[in-house]
Amino acid sequence: MNLEKLATEQRNKNTMNLDEMSVFDILQTMNAEDRTVPEAISKVIPTIEQVVTKTIASIKQGGRLIYIGAGTSGRLGVLDAAECPPTFGVSPHLVVGVIAGGQKAFTEAVEGAEDSKEAGKQDLENLQLSKHDVVIGIAASGRTPYVVGALQYANEVGATTGSIACNESAVISEYAQHAIEVVTGHEVLTGSTRLKAGTAQKLLLNMISTATMIGLGKAYQNLMVDVQTTNEKLHHRAKGIISQATGLDLETAASYFEQANGNVKAAIVMALTNMSYEEALRQLDKSEGFVRKAIQQ
Repeated sequence: MNLEKLATEQRNKNTMNLDEMSVFDILQTMNAEDRTVPEAISKVIPTIEQVVTKTIASIKQGGRLIYIGAGTSGRLGVLDAAECPPTFGVSPHLVVGVIAGGQKAFTEAVEGAEDSKEAGKQDLENLQLSKHDVVIGIAASGRTPYVVGALQYANEVGATTGSIACNESAVISEYAQHAIEVVTGHEVLTGSTRLKAGTAQKLLLNMISTATMIGLGKAYQNLMVDVQTTNEKLHHRAKGIISQATGLDLETAASYFEQANGNVKAAIVMALTNMSYEEALRQLDKSEGFVRKAIQQ
């Protein structure tokens, strides 16, 4: 495996006496190390842009965004996928998180699950992977066999493939059309890649899913206009979004929210154009869900 050659597995010279540090010093050191992560990500933004652009195009053609990984990497993919439906109002089948070992592995370690290339392929087969899908393999080490097998199969199917690794010249990069390598360096606690590497992966997934959804019309200005009002807090948030988007007071915004049957986008269009609910829906349909375009047209 040659793990000792990976930057994520080598010892951090700044934390050689970690076990002798005070709690304050441990926290201060971790904070200092974490601040290096965004800078490492800034170096690969052009590649992230390629991934997002391809993902937007694929979803418009009926495809899905699929994250696949093992351990912490897999859990972060599942987490990001799970957040997309309530945040952006999309189907739970549009952004999918797959973790080695199945659902149980999200809360419990499933030993050996990451070592099978065949399992990675099989899990994508079970999703009926198509050429319209985007598959992003995630592995901090960049060498996880499960992810390699998944990417190999995705390439065979003709899907768009991307990868996220936290080491240079990662094995999974060889199997991805768009390879993102964020070199986060040595961990505070040697080998614990849920730290800086995990932070980098979380930030990258935030960027990919959020930028993709904005590109699909899920935002107006900087407002989350496809929010799903599934609880009391989100009802209040939705009315606040309408108020912020239109400049109306909350009471008036709430009236439009009710007239639009809880559809925040339609409520905003109605308030800013004096359209009826039905007209607003038609205009949104014509503009492919982009509120700004619906208003301008």
